[in-house]
Amino acid sequence: MIVTIDGPAGAGKSSAARRLAQRLGFHFLDTGALYRAVTLAAIQKGINLDDAEALLQVANNANIVLNDDRVILDGRDVTTLIRSFEITTSTRYAADHSGVRERLTKLQQSAAAGVDVVTEGRDQATVVFPKAECKIFLTASERTRAQRRHQDLAARGENIAYEKVLEKQRARDYRDQTRPVGALRKSNDTIQVTTDGMTPEAVVNLLEKIVRKHM
Repeated sequence: MIVTIDGPAGAGKSSAARRLAQRLGFHFLDTGALYRAVTLAAIQKGINLDDAEALLQVANNANIVLNDDRVILDGRDVTTLIRSFEITTSTRYAADHSGVRERLTKLQQSAAAGVDVVTEGRDQATVVFPKAECKIFLTASERTRAQRRHQDLAARGENIAYEKVLEKQRARDYRDQTRPVGALRKSNDTIQVTTDGMTPEAVVNLLEKIVRKHM
């Protein structure tokens, strides 16, 4: 069974999807980590992110392994590095690159082949797994999402002003919704869950209830 969880930045998709997968005994696929890892690899190699050909070469050559909660890039654990503010604000180059998206879409489909999986991202229900048995669109208000992201960054020791986080999120929302490939959209057979005012535990409880109805 494939469960997709799509939604905008800061909606809490990764943490909710990870906990949901644990409860269900499913594999968890953090697709955003793939794009972050490609971005990190390019930056560490000194690649100009505007260089589409060089960025695609990095994506094609990178060995990325998603191992439960850990992200391994070319044999190195980069789980913390890919969550930095710099990587978050630079991932758009990989996400907007049709060749990189094609490469990573194949990796995602391969990772989910023959297993039960909870996968999260922007285009899981519409592009990567259009035949998924359960599709969820997880969202929250703009300010709630920015507050969550601001708190996450602070917990990692990155003291970024809230207004700057909100500004970057607005720009990211626009890019996610208007990118020519893999844009953030809600399919007709997707169930929307709005998480304002909900605790993380309540969110996972609701998601589990939705999924079990589709089993």
